[in-house]
Amino acid sequence: MINQTARVTPLRQRMVDAMVLRGFAVRTQQAYGDAMGLLARHFDCRPDLLSDEQVQSYLLHLLQECGLSRSTVNQAACAARFFYCDTLGQTERRPQIPLGKRGLRLPEVLARAEMAALFQASPSLRVRVFLQTAYASGLRLSELCALRVCDIDSAPDRMAIRVTNGKGGQDRFALLSADLLMHLREYWCACRRGARGADWLFTAHRDPSRPLDSGMGQ
Repeated sequence: MINQTARVTPLRQRMVDAMVLRGFAVRTQQAYGDAMGLLARHFDCRPDLLSDEQVQSYLLHLLQECGLSRSTVNQAACAARFFYCDTLGQTERRPQIPLGKRGLRLPEVLARAEMAALFQASPSLRVRVFLQTAYASGLRLSELCALRVCDIDSAPDRMAIRVTNGKGGQDRFALLSADLLMHLREYWCACRRGARGADWLFTAHRDPSRPLDSGMGQ
């Protein structure tokens, strides 16, 4: 949810409540709340008192002066759209908070030898299997951290990884290859069997009863 160190004003809570009602993911709630907090601090003014021109100038500031990526600036614009149009009901302001087009770039594809070297350089078995799971399944970071042991379906006629509450709150299945299953079993036998908090596949380093934190990496 929102940053626990931030003072929760009635206006911020109203925005959080609106996001919860619409089923926004916790990370989205956090990102949108933080974006509006930065906007307010930039002008030293409550965000509900800002004009369209001020919001536009702030987005230009992020893009041109701060040098942020188009996707990051678009996230700030989406947060502003949600705040003004959905939280405050000022739907007429939506066209005045533009979203820029993002250029499509092909991802860099590593060769098999490079991937093998990356896995080999992993500092621990847990890190190596985490990277192998990400590579073989295509899961997002938050989805990987939230994996439970019961999400691994190794039945020969299914061989799938169940993803619960993924992007957009959607459940889905990812393919489970025979090689990945072998690595997961190796990891389970060596590190996780009999461990406290065994529900989670990848646990926090300091507290094995909790899942790995995608933000802290602990």
